[in-house]
Amino acid sequence: MALFAVIAKRAPIGISIDEFQQRLAEGFQYTQQLQDKGVIKHRWILVGASAGLNIYEVDSHEELMSVLYNSPAGLHLNFEVYPIIEPPSYDPTAYATAE
Repeated sequence: MALFAVIAKRAPIGISIDEFQQRLAEGFQYTQQLQDKGVIKHRWILVGASAGLNIYEVDSHEELMSVLYNSPAGLHLNFEVYPIIEPPSYDPTAYATAE
């Protein structure tokens, strides 16, 4: 399993604001379902940024892309994707050289 931090920002191009708001509401329901299934580990709203930050746990980058673009709002959001690891997975002392 891989972890990804995803920032999703509004980008309602080609649709009205009313239609975007409807898709966004449906997208919130979709992400709640993903959280209930354990695909999304954490969900936050970035206050003042018109964006959300979610932590996804999926098998691959391809699965992540599928999950993101299957959202009703997916085609009208810009995604910033960052692969992440949990701190216990990384030991910087393992790379230290002896003096």
